[in-house]
Order: sequence, then structure tokens, then C-alpha cells
Amino acid sequence: MSKTMKGSYALMESLLHENVDVIFGYPGGQIIPAFDALYDYKDRIRHILVRHEQGATHAAEGYADISGKPGVVLITSGPGATNAITGIADAMMDSRPMVVIAGQVSTSLLGTDAFQETDLVGVTQPITKWSYQIRSAQDVPWAVARAFYIAKSGRPGPVVLDFTINAQNEMMEYEPCTCDFIRSYVPVPDPDEEAVAAAAEMINNAEKPLVLVGHGVTIARAEKELLDMIEKAGLPAAWTMMGESAMPTDHPLNMGMLGMHGNIAPNRKTNECDVLIAVGMRFDNRITGDLNHYARQAKIIHFEIDPAEINKNVKSDVAVAGDVKVTLPMVTELLKQRGHKEWIDSFKPSAEEEFRTVIEADLHPDESRDITMPEVVRKVSDATGGEAVLVTDVGQNQMAAIRYFRFKRPRSVVTSGGSGTMGFGIPAAIGAKIAAPDRTVCLFCGDGGFQMTEQELGVIMQEQAGVKIIILNNSYLGMVRQWQELFYNKRYSYTPMINPDFEMIAKAYGIPSRTVNVRDELDAAVADMLKDDKPYVLVVNTEEDGMVYPMVPAGGKVTDILIGLGLRDN
Repeated sequence: MSKTMKGSYALMESLLHENVDVIFGYPGGQIIPAFDALYDYKDRIRHILVRHEQGATHAAEGYADISGKPGVVLITSGPGATNAITGIADAMMDSRPMVVIAGQVSTSLLGTDAFQETDLVGVTQPITKWSYQIRSAQDVPWAVARAFYIAKSGRPGPVVLDFTINAQNEMMEYEPCTCDFIRSYVPVPDPDEEAVAAAAEMINNAEKPLVLVGHGVTIARAEKELLDMIEKAGLPAAWTMMGESAMPTDHPLNMGMLGMHGNIAPNRKTNECDVLIAVGMRFDNRITGDLNHYARQAKIIHFEIDPAEINKNVKSDVAVAGDVKVTLPMVTELLKQRGHKEWIDSFKPSAEEEFRTVIEADLHPDESRDITMPEVVRKVSDATGGEAVLVTDVGQNQMAAIRYFRFKRPRSVVTSGGSGTMGFGIPAAIGAKIAAPDRTVCLFCGDGGFQMTEQELGVIMQEQAGVKIIILNNSYLGMVRQWQELFYNKRYSYTPMINPDFEMIAKAYGIPSRTVNVRDELDAAVADMLKDDKPYVLVVNTEEDGMVYPMVPAGGKVTDILIGLGLRDN
């Protein structure tokens, strides 16, 4: 039976119908009716009041990554909506499900340059899966159902609903609406049994196979299916930054990270393997380097849900389209029980070289050196026993955290990969903690990224969200400084930073904090931070001139690896 209600109330009923229980938002003039309706739903829908609309989108991303559910954002028009653009674009690049609902001026004022009017649909169409303007209250249930279906189906991504204020205030007859089909939209291709058989045959005949694990494995919740495949066929596997926690760190077939700051062994072996098996990854340029010299010797198998990614950057010999949670078991069933001991053992010399030249110095630096970022990361990782959720900002802090944090559980990494958004960290960590209140959430950020969204400490204060923030403070925009040192003759143009007293900032928000300047204080400081589930800011002053190695220079071959002693061309 239908019920008569305003469009704003229909929005709340529609959100409940989609099992939404958390919204990240910020009220404003053209979305007041929706917030007024939300007042009557506060016992069923939790609203997290962010301090900036960008914070809402990044928090929704962190929530989506850890929960697997779409993150929901509720904001106003004009500057409120445009403030969300960065997070929307970030979610699109990293395939995160998100539904952004923004207020809009009345239908009668559209196109008149009314106060706080922005063509949000026009602005966001290139960076969303779908953007739609709701002009009538009667369209609300249909639009919300369609938005959630598109956001979470197939390759996930952000959807925008531009909600005119007249539609929020109009009366309508509400009936729940469910969407599970849209004509011409095929979110998941049907598996091709011939492709499955061809992939299995190619893997069975491989002498030097290598699996590349991407974010798609985590999105599909196909971690077990991945392990079943690699364990049955004895396949060494490496992961992209976004695919890190799809495999336990200590799994014997885990060969490490791929790409620009990846491990030496899997990068080198990419150009030695005879079959390259890409699972839920898109051959991003940070993974491949110069495509003209990328895995030219290998046959390529690509498991991918989005047909647009197949043959886009790297031509596949076999493309297995579909949901990897379905297609991986289909291939695994046809695989022979094998081992590739000699091939796997061949990774060890490069791994040992990296340990001698990079890792040992990173984790156990000479006492004459200041604290390094990697040693801070590893101490926090060890103290949390591989059970924590890692959130990172962007820059050297991100690379150190991704390289040296260790994991036992899936869905344990939240980071900005495709867009590389500084300021992502604090709000994303809030969203992750809201999604997993029973897990320890550790955020690593630099002094630069922290200051881009430090206002979101207000959310941590208001919600008492127990996020552990570790600021790796080197008083530089560290990653840009690294490039300036390596490629721009040490011309440090506007990368040195004079920073505020971070402890005083934390104190202003009522968050306990501590600053560490010397190595001997680090263990006690980490223990103090982790002694309870309350928020904490740990500031660690690290070496100013620290570098993140290994490094493949931009545009170089994946085997052109800097390890601090010069360019290694293999």
C-alpha cells in the first residue's frame, strides 16, 4: 500500500529500502528539506557530520572499501556539490561504490544562474557511472533504486543524484522500488567457456607463470578463490597497491608488490615470465612502465569484469570476462596440481638483493640516521599483529606504509590509487572505522596531506571515532622532493614546509597526542597509542631527506629499477 509523503521523506524511505544505515553529509540551503526529513529517521539512519564535503566523499570511500556497501553522501548545491568533485573522481578511478545526493535549485530556476546553482549533472557525467537530476518527487524511489544498482553492480563506482528542492518538497505516493535490470546495461559479462578452457590450458602449459593481483579481487570478495587457484597450480603472485590485502603477507606464493615502488623480484620477473595472469587489474602505467618494453615475451591472460579494460593498455592472448568470484573457480577446476619450485626459487636472489640494499637500511637504519618512515610503519604493524586496517594518505608515507605494513585479513587496505589524492587519509580512516568499529584503524599520513583535511578531526572528536593517526613528519612534500632530488638537480622548489604544532592541533580537538623525535621513544609511543580504542595522534619527526626505494622512473622500463645506488637496467 502506498503512502502519501514529501519527496524528501521518500528519499529516506528509499535509502532504508536499500539497507542504508550511515550517511556522510553536510547540510545547506538547497538540501534542507532532506535534512529535515532525516531528523525523523535519526534512530534508523546514522548521519556523520563532516567538516567539508570532500571529507564526506572520502569517508564514504573508506566506508565502502571496508564494508563492501555503497557509501552515501548527502550535500547541498553549488559549492557544496563542487567540493565533492575530488572524491567522486577518486571513487571512479578506484572503482568504489558511492551514491552522492546533492541539493539543487528549484526546477523553475534551472539555467537562470540562481544562487548556488551549478550544473552538477554536466560536471560529473565524465567521472561517474551515472548522473541524474530528480525534478519530480514521484521519480525519487525509481532514481534511488537505479542509483544503488548501478553503483554496486559490475565494476562499482560513484553515482550522482541532483535533487531539486521543489522535488524534495512535493507530495507523492510512495511505494518501494527495486532495480535489478536496466536495458542495455550489462554489468557482468557471461563467462565464455572457451576462454576459460584456453586460460586453463595456457596456465597448465606454463613453465614460468606469474599472477598479478588487483583491486578487483577485493571488490569481488574473491580472496579465497584466488588462493585456491594459485595454491592448486603453484603460481607465484604479486599485487598492485590496491590489491595488497587480497593475500596474506606471509603466504609462500606472495612475491610482493608490483609497480613504480614495488619489489624488485616481481618487477623483474614480469619481463621473464612466459604466462602473465592478470586478475582484476587494469594495467595502469604505474604498474607497467613503458608499454613498449612490458612483458613482451609473455602470453597474457586477463580476468576482468569491465570489457572496456580488456586490450585497452595491454593486448590479451586470452580474456576471461566476468566476475572473478565466478571465473576463477571455473579455471581452477581445469588446472593441474603443479608446483614451479625452480621458477619460484628464481625470485629469491632479487628479493635478497632488495633486502640487503633497501629493506635492511629502511627498517634497521644506522643510529646516526634520523627515524625512517618504514621503521615507524613496521613497528605499528608488528604491534597490531597484522590484524589492523591500514589507511594511507598519498606520498612517501603511502609508499612506506604499503610496502611495510603486514596483513592477515582481507579488506584491510584503504588508499587512493588511481587519483593519488592528498588529503584522502583522515576522512577515509573515519569511514573505515565507522564500517568496522571492532577493528583497529591505523592511518599513516604526511605533514602535507594531514593539513589538507585536518578539519575532519572535528568528526573524530564529535563521533569519538577511535582512529589512530600517525603523522610521518619530514617537513617536506616528500614525494615531490624525491623527484626533485632525482630528476630536477635538487632544485627543491616550494617543497620545504614550515609546519604547525600538530600536538596543539590535536589538543584543540580533544584528541590525545604525542611527538617522537628520537628512536628510543618509538616503542613506548606506539604502545601508548594502541592501549585502547580511543582516537590518537602520534607525530613522528622523520628524516627530511628520506627516499622511497626501489623506484622505477616514470616512463622507464619495469626493469629499470633505482635502488639508491644507481639505475639497474635489466
